[in-house]
Amino acid sequence: MLNSLSGRFLILTIIFVMLAEILIFVPSIARFREDYLLDHLERAQIASLALLADDMLEPKLEEELLENAGVFNVVLRRDEIRQLMLSTPMPMPISATYDLRDGTALVLIRDAMRRIVQPENEVIRVIGAPLREAGLLIEVTMEAGPMRAAMIDYGVRILILSAVISIFTAFLLFLAVRATLVKPIRGVVGAMQSYAAAPEDARRIITPNAGVTELREAEDALKFMQTELTSALRQKDRLAQLGSAVSKISHDLRNIMTSAQLFTDRIEMSEDPLVARLAPKLVNSITRAVHLCESTLAFGKAEEPSPTLSVVPLAPIVADVIDSERLAIGDFDLSFAEDVPAAMTLRADSEQLFRVIANLVRNARQAIVASGKPAEIAVSSFEDDTSWKIEITDTGPGLPAKAQEHLFTPFQGGFTKGGSGLGLAISEELIRGHGGTIVLQRTGPEGTAFCIHLPKGDVTL
Repeated sequence: MLNSLSGRFLILTIIFVMLAEILIFVPSIARFREDYLLDHLERAQIASLALLADDMLEPKLEEELLENAGVFNVVLRRDEIRQLMLSTPMPMPISATYDLRDGTALVLIRDAMRRIVQPENEVIRVIGAPLREAGLLIEVTMEAGPMRAAMIDYGVRILILSAVISIFTAFLLFLAVRATLVKPIRGVVGAMQSYAAAPEDARRIITPNAGVTELREAEDALKFMQTELTSALRQKDRLAQLGSAVSKISHDLRNIMTSAQLFTDRIEMSEDPLVARLAPKLVNSITRAVHLCESTLAFGKAEEPSPTLSVVPLAPIVADVIDSERLAIGDFDLSFAEDVPAAMTLRADSEQLFRVIANLVRNARQAIVASGKPAEIAVSSFEDDTSWKIEITDTGPGLPAKAQEHLFTPFQGGFTKGGSGLGLAISEELIRGHGGTIVLQRTGPEGTAFCIHLPKGDVTL
C-alpha cells in the first residue's frame, strides 16, 4: 500500500483531511464553550423569574432552581441596582471571571484551550447580557469541571466524525485516482513492457488515448520514442545485411583488383611516354582500391581498422586527390586550388587521410557539377601549437538542409541525389580514430567549408 501511488494518495488524503479538521476543531471547541456558558446564563435568568413573581421562595425551591440552572448564585443588575436573586453556598472561592459581552474570537479560543488542559475543578464567575434586555447584566457562579467534561465529550465526537469523513473522502479519492491516474499509468507501463518484448514489431507501439493532458503528453512522447527506435532497429538490420553483402562483394573485388595490380606492374615497364606517365597513377589507384576493399571488409565487421600513424608529407596526398578529381570533371568549368606548404608533415595514416580528403573534395565536385555553375574547390592547410588543420572549401551551392541535419549519419546525409551518405560517416570515423574532428565551418549559397583538425598531442616530429 505504501509503495503504490493510490495507496500513498489514500494515506495522504486522510492525513490532510484530519489536519483540516483539527484546524476546525479549535474554534469549534471555543464556540461550544461559549454556547455552554450562554445556556447556563439563560437558565439562571429563567430561574430568577420565579423570585420576581414571588419575593419569598422556600429554601428547597431555591436550591432546586439553582441546581436545574447548574449555578451556585444568580446576580441580576436592573436599573443600576445589583441584586442577588438566588444563592446557595459555594464549595470554594471564585478562581476566574469571564465576561461574555466583549469576548473576541482569540480570547474565546484561548480560554477554551486553557480549560481543556486544566483538569482541576474550579468555581468561575460568568458575566453576560440578559435575554430580551431584561436588565443590564446577569452574573452567575458555577463549576468548571462539568463544562470541561462536556467540552471533551464534544471534542471526541468531532474527532470521530472527522475520522469518518476523512476515511470516506480518502476512499472516494482513492477510487477516483485509480480510475483516472493509476489505470492509465498501468496501461502505459503495460505498453512499454509489451514493446520491450519485441521492439521490431510496429503493432506494439502505443496508441495514445489518455484523457488527462499530462498522461497524453507522456503517451505521445513514448509513441515518438518507440517509432524512432523501431525505425532505427530496422535500419540497423538493413545495414547489417548490407554489410554482409558488401563484405562478400569486397572480398571478390579485392581478388580481382589484385590480379589487375599484377597487370599494371607489367604496364609500368612500357617505353611509351604516355603510358609511362599514366601508369604510376593507375597503379596508385588500383592499390588504393585494394586497400579500400580490405577496409570495407573491416567495416562490415562494424569497425574501421586502427590507423597506422606515421609522419607523412601532406602535399603529395592533396596533389593525388586533385589530379584524380581533374580527370573526373572532363570539360566542366571547375578549377582547383592548392595552398599546402611543400615541407608540411603531419602524423597520420596516409591511406585513411587520402580517403577523407578525397571524399570531401569529391562531395564538393559532385555538388558543383550537379548545380551546373562554374566554381572552385580549394584545399589549404596550416598548423599551430596544438594541431594540424586542413580546410576544404568551395564556391558551390551549399549543403541541403537534410545533409546539414544528418551530416555524419549513414544513409541519411547524402549530398546529391542517389548518394548513400556513407562517405562523411566513414570519414568522421577515420578522423576520430586519429583523435581529431571534422567540422562544418559554414555552408550556403556562397559556398561550403570543412576543416579537419588533427591533434599533435605530445609527439615530437
